[in-house]
Parts: sequence; C-alpha cells; structure tokens
Amino acid sequence: MYELMKQEGNARRGVFHTVHGDIQMPAFMNVGTSAAIKGGISSFDLVDLKCQVELCNTYHLHIRPGDKLIRDLGGLHKFMGWKGPILTDSGGFQVFSLASLRKIKEEGVYFNSHVDGKRIFMGPEESMQIQSNLGSTIAMAFDECVENPAPRKYAEASVARTTRWLWRCREEMDRLNKQEGTVNPHQMLFGINQGCVFDDLRAQHMREIAGMDLDGIAIGGLAVGETAEEMYRIIEAVMPFAPANKPRYLMGVGTPVNILEAVHRGVDLFDCVMPSRNARHGHLFTWKGIRNIQNAKYERDLLPIDEACDCPTCRNHSRAYLRHLFKSNEMLGMRLAVQHNLYFYNTLMEKIRQALDEGRFEQFYEEQREVLGKRI
Repeated sequence: MYELMKQEGNARRGVFHTVHGDIQMPAFMNVGTSAAIKGGISSFDLVDLKCQVELCNTYHLHIRPGDKLIRDLGGLHKFMGWKGPILTDSGGFQVFSLASLRKIKEEGVYFNSHVDGKRIFMGPEESMQIQSNLGSTIAMAFDECVENPAPRKYAEASVARTTRWLWRCREEMDRLNKQEGTVNPHQMLFGINQGCVFDDLRAQHMREIAGMDLDGIAIGGLAVGETAEEMYRIIEAVMPFAPANKPRYLMGVGTPVNILEAVHRGVDLFDCVMPSRNARHGHLFTWKGIRNIQNAKYERDLLPIDEACDCPTCRNHSRAYLRHLFKSNEMLGMRLAVQHNLYFYNTLMEKIRQALDEGRFEQFYEEQREVLGKRI
C-alpha cells in the first residue's frame, strides 16, 4: 500500500508498505540482475550502502540457475541473503534487447537463450510463474518494449497487446498467490505504461492501467533511444492520468540529473545499472560532478573520491590508491568504486526525501541539477 505523506509541486514524498518492509520514496533500486550486484557487492554490503530495494531479473534467473531451483531453495530472499524488498523485472526488456533472436506472437514471445541458444517461450503466464517461484516482493507485468522511434501503427498494436497481456498477468498472479506452498502469497503486481514517444498513446494507456487497480504503475520503454527532453515530455504527458495512491516507477533511469528531473515531475521509484557499470570503468559520481579516477592527475592525490561523502570507500581510501587499483586491474578497485557509486545514489535519494520533508525540494533541485551532471 502506498501512503502519500507530502507533495511539493509534482514531487511526492511517500512510503510504500510491503510484506518485506517499508520503502521510503522517492527511492532508487540497486540492480542485482542475476541475484548479485556486479562488482563484488554482497547483500550484506548493501545494508551499509543504504539500499532499500534490490532489483533482480526474471529472464536471467530463469536461465541460470533456474527459477524452480530457487523456489526449492526457499525463494530469492533466502537464496541471496537479502531481507528487504525485491522487485523482479518481467523479462520483457530482455526480449526487446535480444531483438534479432525473437518472434512475438499473441500468446507470447519465442526467442533463443543468450547462454546456449536454447529455444525459449515466455508469455504473461510464464513470466508470472517464474516470478512467483522467485517469490519477489513486486512482480512486473510482461510487456513489449519497443525501440524509439517506432512507426505509429506498430506502437498502437504493441500497446494494445501489452494491455491484453497485463490482464492475463493479473489473472495468473491472482491464481498463483492463492496456491498452497506459494513462496510469497502477498506478491504485488505493477503494470507497465508503453506507447513510444506518442503522447496520446501514452496517456490513453496510462488511463487503462489506472483503471485496473494494480499495486503500482511503471513507465517503460524510455531511455532506449529517445532524447532526455522527449523522456521528460512523456513523463509530463502521463502523470496527470497516473493514480495518486499508487507508486510510480520510471524503469531503467538513469543519471542523477535524470532522477532529479523525474522526481520533479512526480516519479517515486527508479532503477539503473549506471552507478555500478560506470564505477567498474572508474567513472564516479560526486557532489561536485563526475570524476574519472583513472586520470593521471590523481596519481599522487591523497584525498577521498568525494570529500563530502562518508561511504566506506571515501572513509578509508585515497584517489591515488583507487587509481592504482584500476591501473593494476585489481578487482578491489571495481568493488570500492561500485560501493561509492551505489552509496552516492542512495544518499541522493535520502537528500531528496529530506528536502521534501523540509519543504525545500525546489531549492535542492535547482542547486543540484546544474552540478551533478558536470565532468570534473
């Protein structure tokens, strides 16, 4: 259940109550695609990095080690040692990203495994069954994610199919949650808004989803080729039709500035591989902008990555040491960098929530949007 506590303009401060704990919103989900954060970060590390929610992927866990195995071992929470909320992506985006190997039909999608080439079928029912086996807190509906730009006619057909699939997802989840022995009988379902960059399609689809009284809604199919300005325009187009009493999740987004802009427009929940992926290449987010720790100027620099940060890495290590680790291809360098970036993102969300609590989000937004995207 979502509880709206405060609002400043369109920005919302709320809390989402789940069976695995409350999520203070706005929030960022740390992405552990295959039940692990890339860069050597454990579920126990995430507690110290202020993580509230972890995101795992239905497709990847179905391929390896297998959702039935995870179910037999007690579910995803027990398997990975994470006690907080988990959201599982439906696999729809992976089908999109494996476009050259897929065939979409009304019943679902046929595609080849990226691991061994094995032919796989996934439809709404299969996605719900896999996510039920995983026992995640929040399951995402199975949708079709279309590349931007796309022809209007195809986008219309895709949205209609995604809506039909959503009804099937809801029916199957209701059935699975009532079954004896279900890992998480309180599993929640979020619908996904699609429609490419067509404002009217997006608005129409959001109205349809809002009428289904789901546990939350997501905006999908963005950050896949369109400009940031187009993404912000779509958010503004759909928000008037999004239910106020449900969490609003912008999928796969994004940079710290993207997050600030989306919160400003009414979004509550985010996920992105960017903080961990960028960290593994030495690109670090700070309160003064983005720092490339591999630059030669850091060779003798004894300061922390960010003097305003109190993450485990900044408390204990220098820029010079971190640069040395990267130049020496030491795994520790990636781990320390990922720790910092995840802590930065989770702290950013904490500061956003605090600014909303204190009625000064607009000031925080104006101050930070000009700084956080700069390259140092």
